[in-house]
Amino acid sequence: MSKIRNVTLAAAGILAAAAAGAMLVAPGATAQVGGSMMMAANMGQVWDAFGGNQEAQKYSTATQIAPDNVKNLKVAWSIHTGDVGSGAHSTTWGATPLFVNNTVYVGTPFYRIFAVEPDTGKVKWTYAASRNRGQPENQGYKSRGVAYWAASAPTPGQPCQKMVYVGTMNGELHGVDADTGKPCAGFGKDGVVDVNAWLTTNAKWKIGLLQPPAVYKDTLILGWAGNDWVYKTENPGTVYGIDARTGALKWTFNIIPPDQLNQTGTANVWAGISVDPETGLAFLPTSSPSPNYYGGDRLKEMPYVTATVAVDAETGEVKWSRQLVHHDIWDVDTNSAPTLVDLHKDGQTIPALVQATKMGFLFVLNRNTGEPVYPIEERPVPASDVPGEHAAPTQPYVPVPEPTTADHTPPVSKLADFVSFGECSRWKARLRDEGRFTPPSIRGSISWPATVGGVEWGGGAVDPTTATYVVNSDQVPQVYSLIPRAEADKLYGNALRGKGGYAAQQGSAYGFRLENFLNMWGMPCWEPPYGTLSSYDLNTGKLLWKKPFGQVQKWGFYMPESWGSVTIGAPVITKSGLVFIGASMDSRVRAVDLKTGNVLWKHLVDAPAVAQPAVYTYKGKEYVVFAAGGNGILTPRLSDQLVAFALPTQ
Repeated sequence: MSKIRNVTLAAAGILAAAAAGAMLVAPGATAQVGGSMMMAANMGQVWDAFGGNQEAQKYSTATQIAPDNVKNLKVAWSIHTGDVGSGAHSTTWGATPLFVNNTVYVGTPFYRIFAVEPDTGKVKWTYAASRNRGQPENQGYKSRGVAYWAASAPTPGQPCQKMVYVGTMNGELHGVDADTGKPCAGFGKDGVVDVNAWLTTNAKWKIGLLQPPAVYKDTLILGWAGNDWVYKTENPGTVYGIDARTGALKWTFNIIPPDQLNQTGTANVWAGISVDPETGLAFLPTSSPSPNYYGGDRLKEMPYVTATVAVDAETGEVKWSRQLVHHDIWDVDTNSAPTLVDLHKDGQTIPALVQATKMGFLFVLNRNTGEPVYPIEERPVPASDVPGEHAAPTQPYVPVPEPTTADHTPPVSKLADFVSFGECSRWKARLRDEGRFTPPSIRGSISWPATVGGVEWGGGAVDPTTATYVVNSDQVPQVYSLIPRAEADKLYGNALRGKGGYAAQQGSAYGFRLENFLNMWGMPCWEPPYGTLSSYDLNTGKLLWKKPFGQVQKWGFYMPESWGSVTIGAPVITKSGLVFIGASMDSRVRAVDLKTGNVLWKHLVDAPAVAQPAVYTYKGKEYVVFAAGGNGILTPRLSDQLVAFALPTQ
């Protein structure tokens, strides 16, 4: 699942620290004919996938907005969808707007599709996937947007030759006509495919279609979100290939070996999926198996778990796989679509991909073979002291490119320790803290990086002409504690989830508790920065720059920029040399100089923009569009704002 744990308290702690610190101190889709370079050349006209293109490059060839004039950006238009809620109907909106078919399309947390005029924000049509706003079964109201497909040889006069798809957190995929918003009757039943109908093993709950599907020719590739902290044995994380026109099932890929289905589950693909249009390979970032934090009942090898797996997009046949974490007991899912790019190294052109991870590693692999472009080392890691558990003795380590997170937990914050009379240092002294891959323990372990990352689900962006890669990263430790079953049942009864970060892991020998590493005042117990933005030259593996990114605001006070912010979302890059990104807790969207990392422009929007923006050119004018919906993990501030920026008309 999209398993960023509830770090609202951590966010609140950072806010408290900030306050304390302040007081103390073009039209239509173009044909894919030439791989990544050709797609990059088309990106000024369309933004037709969650990652900008199916290669997840998040790159635009647009040059109208440039470093020397970006300071002049103004709001071109802004709309509110009305799809925002709190409490039992709380929304999480991480949607990337699409621009294709002369239209901006965006999906909402209440499972509506908005089709919007690109230059005015006028709504052309809307579609409601569900009129029932009762609490969904799986994880609440969430959306990361829509997918778009167009027939290569459309039938004249027939509807649904271009389609837009939106998923619900109850496992329904809706397909509508891209021009009218009317349901496509030939897609599933009256325009709806119930993916739950394909669940035949350990189906304990309905799946959530959080992430829009990837598109390859006439195939949609569909993963799903789940609940892998609740039970030992759960829904296995099957990936589905379906017909884009009809919704008929074409193939399945089963991540968990058949002989282990009675011991585990999930290991799904809840993040984005990228596709190489030249080779027809789809790249699946797979997650951890259930239960997340105790693996004593699932000790057999599962090579496709917490991995990048390349499959044939038409058949689901595995072509290669690369496991990124062995025997995952940290919930460090492979959480973003790998970014595809051609590299130039040692006189050769290498078809590569970059897989960013929660551990802060950047795995650079040959996307045709899975072989490393830069060496991957197997390094010894700490052993588990939990009865029944056997942590893997080694883990993959990537020294080049430099990891986005350090090998060891940051020092205890002197400020937080002082105002809490040494609470932070005393607590840390009681915990296991042996750096990266410290296993969960009964006494409590500092997990670094924790499930919030490192790199979160947005991943990075790349300029395919220079192989310059930009990525944001969180710097957050958390405390992991296993609770023996009898004690957990006594403390929490039959609760599957409880206050204070409790997760039942029902059926296993241990419950689990996740705590944020905060003092009595809610201040972070570790030194900042809390988040960074980094740039790399992938041709050499060299780190070009790394800077604290973002700010946090509370009660009118802003934390110093040198402290950075926890971020959710991702950057995009333009040919003109800009990086556009929201992501920060302070509800600002920014333009950053690609060469230096300096912030050149920022603007306050209604809530944190927790997905990458879209960049497009329409009628000769360049626009940057953000969905500013927020995520309660960062701050309580939520919204329903879709806002576009452009240069003033001369």
